[in-house]
Amino acid sequence: MERIDINSDLGEGTSSADCDRDARIMPYISRCNIACGAHAGNLLTMRQSLDNARKHGVTAGAHPGYPDPARFGRVSLAMEVGELLESIGEQVNRLLSVAAEVGVVLDHIKLHGALYNDVETDAELAEHLTDFIAREFPALKIMGLANAEMEAAALRHGHPFIREGFLDRRYLDKRRLAPRHLENAVIADLDQCLEQALRLARGLPFESYRQAPLQFPVDSICLHGDHPKAPEIALALLQFLRSRGIEVRQ
Repeated sequence: MERIDINSDLGEGTSSADCDRDARIMPYISRCNIACGAHAGNLLTMRQSLDNARKHGVTAGAHPGYPDPARFGRVSLAMEVGELLESIGEQVNRLLSVAAEVGVVLDHIKLHGALYNDVETDAELAEHLTDFIAREFPALKIMGLANAEMEAAALRHGHPFIREGFLDRRYLDKRRLAPRHLENAVIADLDQCLEQALRLARGLPFESYRQAPLQFPVDSICLHGDHPKAPEIALALLQFLRSRGIEVRQ
């Protein structure tokens, strides 16, 4: 069968109950990205999220971002590069330490929120972060937006990169994500989300935000874990893809 990796950002709550809600998604995905305590999460949620991932056979990675919990890491911070890299290193090492306690081997790093968006278009920032990850965490793959600056930097460094696509976001004609402030940049209709996921999984053409044809391959598709109906969407996505002969796995 064909296959596609489905990932979700988890561990962004504060309590055991939040982790239990996250765990409802895990039977339907193949990879999760766990908050490292800066934009969200804490030692309890990291430990429980990693344990839940182990129990469900879901590959786990680190999900660091700007250290700004008040705004959930969704606003760009004017940090010195050295300060930012130090924060990212602290976040990833914190999760690595917890993972060692739980008996989980981390697989990758995916940046969060505003930092994820900032490296899409800032080649210098992408270079700094990729160089840092390749040196400090050589065993961890980088997950990032397909066709953006982080992918280009990873290619230059020869570092493993997981190309990510989004089932519920419109793309600009240059294959970058349409900013959320644009009308209809987020796809609300489930059937349209499923169809875009199928086309991304198979590298088939789909429509851009301005209805131009786009076509490019991805390795993983993001399912937003903070959506109120995330478990139902995850199940629908799994069933839809299987009905088309595509398995959800790496």
